[in-house]
Amino acid sequence: MAKRDDRSNNVERLQSMVEHTEENIREAEETLENDSLTREDRQAVKAKNNRRGQSIEAFKNEIADEKGDREQGRIE
Repeated sequence: MAKRDDRSNNVERLQSMVEHTEENIREAEETLENDSLTREDRQAVKAKNNRRGQSIEAFKNEIADEKGDREQGRIE
């Protein structure tokens, strides 16, 4: 028998992921202050932060969906 999907802590888990990703962005921004980074490395860090920003938006959308499901009683 398949294990039941426990979504009861999804909002909290997703919020933790947002906070962790925001911290990674801040650390990467500090890394960009390093004058010894090559142009390619700077571009890679900026691209990764862009993807992190997109992930944060997706997490926030999922948080909103999960909260809506809780309010509608679809999640206990």
